[in-house]
Amino acid sequence: MSLTDEDIEQVREALLGDESELRVELDSITEGADTMWLLFCAVLVFMMQAGFAALCAGSVRVKNVKNIMLKNMLDACMGALGFWSLGYGVAYGKYRDGNEIIGSSMFFLTGQFERKDNFQSFFFQFAFAATAATIVSGAVAERCGMFAYGGYAFVLTAFVYPVVVHWIWSDKGFLSAFKKEPYMNVGTVDFAGSGVVHMVGGIAAGLGAWVLGPRIGRFDEGSDPREFNGHSTPLTVLGTFLLWVGWYGFNPGSTLAIVGSSEVAAKAAVTTTLSAAAGGVTNLVLHFQITKRFSDDDHGVFDVAETCNGILAGLVAITSGCAVVEPWAACVVGLVGALVYSAFSKFLKKMHVDDAVNATPVHFAAGAWGLVAPGLFARGLNMRRAGYGHRTGLFYGGNGTMLAVQLLAMVAITLWVTCTMLPFFTFMNRVGIFRVSKDDEIAGLDDSKHGGSAYANSNVFGGKAAATGAANLQSGGEVVKLVPDDSKADAFGADSV
Repeated sequence: MSLTDEDIEQVREALLGDESELRVELDSITEGADTMWLLFCAVLVFMMQAGFAALCAGSVRVKNVKNIMLKNMLDACMGALGFWSLGYGVAYGKYRDGNEIIGSSMFFLTGQFERKDNFQSFFFQFAFAATAATIVSGAVAERCGMFAYGGYAFVLTAFVYPVVVHWIWSDKGFLSAFKKEPYMNVGTVDFAGSGVVHMVGGIAAGLGAWVLGPRIGRFDEGSDPREFNGHSTPLTVLGTFLLWVGWYGFNPGSTLAIVGSSEVAAKAAVTTTLSAAAGGVTNLVLHFQITKRFSDDDHGVFDVAETCNGILAGLVAITSGCAVVEPWAACVVGLVGALVYSAFSKFLKKMHVDDAVNATPVHFAAGAWGLVAPGLFARGLNMRRAGYGHRTGLFYGGNGTMLAVQLLAMVAITLWVTCTMLPFFTFMNRVGIFRVSKDDEIAGLDDSKHGGSAYANSNVFGGKAAATGAANLQSGGEVVKLVPDDSKADAFGADSV
């Protein structure tokens, strides 16, 4: 007995059900997986706020720990409000065909937001906006006023940063690779934001530090720059590792989906790892040689803080090209990122710009290099998999068009942030709200603004014992020193300006 076509169709329907229903169910599973991926990666990116807080706290003197921690929390709070109210609409809002410069709808997530967009997209993009804002906190640490800082965080996340997002990441921006007709048929390749996030935050950090001026005693005339050592190396290292982990949400998560993009996300994770490692090792060796050859320590110094900054420079540098470069190229990108960071850090010191945690060299200098890197190292196969089309970097036979667009984006971002944030910082400085008073700075912002030391119960860090004027305690008739000698007092925030 043979089966007719009708019999076969009945059996198929019995086993598989209606094809349309099956397709709907598969679409629902795919959408759920992609949503979960984006939310998970957004949480990793948001965890970078904890990394920045720990890194900054460890890098400042003990008398300013509460202040810098509060500013990092303020970045998240003001960033959420700024990006919700205006920022997301400026970045991705559009009416009809939209325009190439700025978004114009979906403010406060209203209008047609729920029909044209989704909440997981907002949450993911908010985490990026908060990251851009928090870059500045370390650069202006130990002397910036709280109200001015809150104002800056709002302006950056509500307007300055979202405009750059619209240019490069929306499907309408004039430098976007996702337009129907991209600029020079390629647009800007900035997969996860070396330019969009890190250059924006880094430029604002440098401008803020320059307008604010150096900390008291940092660059006294006629003497070498005074180093203000951070009070906690463990916090600095912990912050670095938290940021490194967060980058696995930053870079692989920028696929915006996992179904159909798993290979791209996995490769981004590998290139991110290798670039960070190369940056860390490069800076460790470089600064060991510098201290050995040009300082009083003939044996050299294995500098923990500089190794941390080398890792971060490598992470920043690979953020643009993580999905389009090969692993070997990622190592080169991280190595050069560390060198660029170190050179720019030296330049800022010569210019007497006091960036307390070297945020500007890490995020602006390494970010600018990272934005250029795809124009050199992008492989055609990787470009197609990541959705960028057929262009390749110069070292893979490209004709330089892609490199030219990357350079144009770098210049455009630099000019935009400078032309918006420099007047803003200058205005706050002129009206007297940008910098705290000299007396408050000398006393420390924790005592003068936040009710006391972050280590209230610790004698080692100048808590209750220091508050009672006891730099020394009597113990069995002997004087026991709780505060180190003046040569190392800065690390503990004692007897230092």
